[in-house]
Order: sequence, then structure tokens, then C-alpha cells
Amino acid sequence: MKIHNLALAVGAAVALAAGTAAAGDWSKIRIATEGAYAPWNFTDSSGKLVGFELDLAKDLCERMGSECEVVAQAWEGIIPALQAGKYDTIIAGMSITEKRMKVISFTECYAATPATFVVTKDSPSAGFKTDLEAINLAEVSGDEKTALDAIKQEFKGKTIGVQVATTHLNFLNEYLAGEVEIRSYDTQENLDLDLDAGRVDAALAAMSYWKPLLESDKGKNMVVVGPGLTGGPFGAGVGVGIRQDDKDLVAKFDEAIAAAKADGTISKLAVQWFGFDASCK
Repeated sequence: MKIHNLALAVGAAVALAAGTAAAGDWSKIRIATEGAYAPWNFTDSSGKLVGFELDLAKDLCERMGSECEVVAQAWEGIIPALQAGKYDTIIAGMSITEKRMKVISFTECYAATPATFVVTKDSPSAGFKTDLEAINLAEVSGDEKTALDAIKQEFKGKTIGVQVATTHLNFLNEYLAGEVEIRSYDTQENLDLDLDAGRVDAALAAMSYWKPLLESDKGKNMVVVGPGLTGGPFGAGVGVGIRQDDKDLVAKFDEAIAAAKADGTISKLAVQWFGFDASCK
């Protein structure tokens, strides 16, 4: 369509103006991350971007022989900015979903963890669990449907917080809309503050986010409840987001990710930052 073509043209112009590498020349790569989703990616007390994905990006860039610059970008709008040529890739805990694959490409998965609900320890839902420890929404069985119904019943009429433009919000909209009040947040950190203060009844995010938080002072009043959720709206794990035209860059990252999986680097980094091996197998 004309609007789409215009957007691509503008994106190309912006990319050239910003000095973005031309197709086939990826000696320099600009990477966007959110910088507000610990321990995947966050900003430390000195203002430095750190986390699992910062260490992973450094490793992958060294394998590719590329000079990489990582920049912080607000989560909402991160894909349009990629398309506009503001940077070349997204490494920001972004799940590979069919909806996103309509507008950008992804590398193979480098990490994957289930989504889980968290409540405060004094919540009436603090002891909530189902007969199943995990639900795969790719193909829901009878037992999984029963567990989903239990989730709906447990949180019916309550307020659940979630970060905007995430697979977690997609799940709530698809499975719990009309049963709960859904409140979205610009960052996970702001959601955590409201959960701790009792302004929402529960929060939904990845277990890889929750585990380090719950083991810290900030999360000492929080607890995981219910089953882990995968598949369906949660996609097929986390990958590097890249413009659809940059197939050669996808191939370069895929080769580097495969090597980092094979020699155990991603597993090691995952254990270091998450406390468990969240690497894709």
C-alpha cells in the first residue's frame, strides 16, 4: 500500500542519515533494548545498560566480528522505530509471535520461560494453585481447560497488572477479558510498585523476570501462584527482532546464536542472570 511504501522509504532515508549499515555490510550494528526489564535488560545505578541480553549481545557480536552499539528504547514503539531505521535489531526479551512476524523477522529462539501470576503474600490468592503445574496453550487439553477455568474463577472481578504491548497482555485479552480488570503499565518496574502497594491484585510476567525479583528485597512480599503458561499467545520463545528485508543479518545472528547454544554460553548466562537455564534447546 502507498502508506506502507512511504513508511519504508522514510525508514530507508532515516537509516542512511543515521549511518546504519547497508545490506550485506554488518561490520557495525545498532541494537535496541528496553533497559527496564531486569534481569533481561536494565539500567544499573551508574546508568549503564546491563543484564542477560547485554552480555548475550556482546558475545554474539564478537562471534559475528561486528562492532555493536546498544541503545535504550521505550518498549511501546520499539518495533515501529526498528522499521524506521533507528536501529538494526531488537534484543529486549521480545517473544516470537505470529502477529509480530507479520511486520518483522526473528532469529531462532535464544531463551524461553513460562509466564506466571504473582500476588503479595497477604493476598487472598497467595495459596492459589491448580492440579496442573503448567499449561501449554498451543493445544489445550481437557485438564488444561479446567485449569484455565480455575484461573478465571480465582481472579474474577480482580485487577491484574501487565506491561503494555506484551504477550502477557495478549493472553489476558484473549482468555480473561470480561472476567478481570486489566491494567497496563509502561514498564514492569512501575507495575511491581503498584503490586507491592496493593493497587493491583495480581501481576503477570515471565518466570525469568520474577525469580530474581522474588529472591531480592524488592520482591520479598510477593509469591508466584497458579500454573506456568506457555504457547498460544506467548509465542515460541524469545529471539532477536530484525527488519524483514535484512535476511542476511538474520542469518548472521542465527549462526552466532547456534554456536552460543552449542558451546553452553547461553545456558551459562541464563543461570548467571535468572538462576536457572532458560536457554532454548
